[in-house]
Amino acid sequence: MKKRIFIIEDDPSINHGIEISLGSELYDFSSFRCLKDVKDADRADLIILDVNLPDGSGFDFLRELRKSSQVPVLILTANDTELDEVTGLSLGADDYVTKPFSLMALRLRVEKLLGRSGNTFAYDKHGLSLDFEGLRFLKNGNEIELSKTEIRLLKCFTENEGTTLSRDRLIEYVWQNEQFVDENALTVSVKRLRNKIEDKNEKLIHTVYGIGYVYKQEQ
Repeated sequence: MKKRIFIIEDDPSINHGIEISLGSELYDFSSFRCLKDVKDADRADLIILDVNLPDGSGFDFLRELRKSSQVPVLILTANDTELDEVTGLSLGADDYVTKPFSLMALRLRVEKLLGRSGNTFAYDKHGLSLDFEGLRFLKNGNEIELSKTEIRLLKCFTENEGTTLSRDRLIEYVWQNEQFVDENALTVSVKRLRNKIEDKNEKLIHTVYGIGYVYKQEQ
């Protein structure tokens, strides 16, 4: 499957050059000239981001993005100053390239970023970056520790996002072949998981009274 790259850059000639250099046979591109046009940024595998855009700062965009996603970001800018580089990296950028730049060098940086992130997180939404195989779990970039039960519970929720799951179905998935499981164990596990993955004033796991739970971001 092709990797999806978002290019947020107001110069169409640079956008075109990047696409030609990287190659449409390897990547799917979505190009944006204004920040207001960018939708579903957390669905990208990589974002190439200009700093100075017609309707705002790429730094501000990055700051907001990092509240909910750890998608790799490579910054493009004409501002060749140490302060701008430090600002970008401190806000969570993964790499930094100043204009004018070599398209070959850019391609190598992109390949490195996608190689690093390619199989890391199976789920990267709502501030959660989850690697169920490698047992690495982050919330807003910070490591969180999950028990075996909480991992199974979270995996079931994220694989069925937006779908109401009955208590029986969750118990069967999480505890599998165990002969007897007190229903209170599910209630306690859900509460502990909420405490670890939900920020203040945030709701991801919703109780559906009389049925079970549904995992979704509250609008």
